[in-house]
Amino acid sequence: MEESGIPRNKHKVEEIVAKLRQVDVFIAQGRPVAEAVRSIGVTEITYYRSGSVYVDLKGDQVKRF
Repeated sequence: MEESGIPRNKHKVEEIVAKLRQVDVFIAQGRPVAEAVRSIGVTEITYYRSGSVYVDLKGDQVKRF
């Protein structure tokens, strides 16, 4: 099977949830969404897509995911 040539980062669910929460903290501190998202190293599109999947997960659900 041949690789598509597109680099992909496979982050653990815990890491993704932690980064999403970090963005929430930055936004609560008054940073613009675009700046907060850039600070974790993703695009706004990726942030919104990930948020729709992981936003409602609690601690025990993250571990099971």
